[in-house]
Amino acid sequence: MCYAVPVIVFIDDVSGNVSKQWNKHHVVYASNANLPREMIEKEFSVKFVSSSPHASPIELAKAVCDSINSAAQNGVEAWDCKYDEEVLLLPYGFFFGGDNPMQAEECSHNGLGCNLFCRTCKVGGTKAHKASEEGFLELFSEGPLRTPHETDAEIRRQLSMSVLPGAQSKVDSARQATGVWDSGLHSIIHTLIEMGKQLRKARPDNSQASEDAIRKQLETELDRLLQPHSVDDWINPLLGLAGVNIHMDTPTEILHTVLLGVVKYFWGQTVHIIEKAKSLALLEARMESLAVHGLNLPAFVPAYICHYRGGLIGKHFKSLAQVMPFLIHDLVPQDVLDGWNVIGELVVLLWHTSIEDREVYLACFILFYGVALSHCCCRPIYLGPFKTFSISLQNVHRAFSSPSQNSTS
Repeated sequence: MCYAVPVIVFIDDVSGNVSKQWNKHHVVYASNANLPREMIEKEFSVKFVSSSPHASPIELAKAVCDSINSAAQNGVEAWDCKYDEEVLLLPYGFFFGGDNPMQAEECSHNGLGCNLFCRTCKVGGTKAHKASEEGFLELFSEGPLRTPHETDAEIRRQLSMSVLPGAQSKVDSARQATGVWDSGLHSIIHTLIEMGKQLRKARPDNSQASEDAIRKQLETELDRLLQPHSVDDWINPLLGLAGVNIHMDTPTEILHTVLLGVVKYFWGQTVHIIEKAKSLALLEARMESLAVHGLNLPAFVPAYICHYRGGLIGKHFKSLAQVMPFLIHDLVPQDVLDGWNVIGELVVLLWHTSIEDREVYLACFILFYGVALSHCCCRPIYLGPFKTFSISLQNVHRAFSSPSQNSTS
């Protein structure tokens, strides 16, 4: 008997110290997606794969891809204790979890600062276009989907640009325009650009090497930098992992996108209003008197929340989203209260674990997410990235059972 085993891979950067001093290193964990949700969330179901303070996420991902490919090709022998027989397990990549910056790197994407700022599709454009009425409306719809093949081709195009005259501006323009950036080849491209600048400088006798000679020298240096591997070994391995479309298989991570995004910024605006009205002590008193035993909340400590109101983490915002309307009903303007009502509905939708009608669910999600953004964003142009993440969330929700709820807090 053969069993297919979908593997969830989670990559993130964390601190290696018990103390609060930041000692950044990257870690990789894996889970069996066949497990029921109540089991997959338990600590013993999350398996440690690798960790390094030196290797980049893409270097770690290459080792993971090699392991998955090898196991998929040869199979893993195991014993099925239920049916009392030997079985063969065939693992494959299911999806890759992480926060939004990490998932952008996994997709060889340059992040929110480029023109096409979505790692899933090509929505966006120049700053002037996004600020126009037509461009702004386009931000609320899905653009042409990215594909691993197109991303791979763009990376190779940028590598070929690095030996040309004016390589720095050419490569920067290509990254800004397409949103494609590969961390694996970044150091090689940077080395070639700097070497090209030095070779094209005028000599003391005002002579200059021919462009053909310079290009040949740069191409020789490129071959040396790639050795003993080829370009294929340096490019993001996730773009070529069998059965995985990395642009679609990086589900939107709702901890940072919603709790540490929409909810956090709306909390900041609300606290500013309450502090200005000198009502923070009243807010804390109402928190203290709140009956939370029926809300399934973690430790709810009002004194800590109010004192460290600028440094809260995901679990605090998840709790606040459920109770804020009951605490501030007469302390803030009506539109702020309406915003918290919508955020409460949104958080409930996002943490659903059982969905009967997915299309109805997604329609409700789009409505509440859009209204929540309209309440908390003072400048409409900032709606674009968050709205794009909501479109990505719809796509992965149709492909997977629920949005990624991995927590890094």
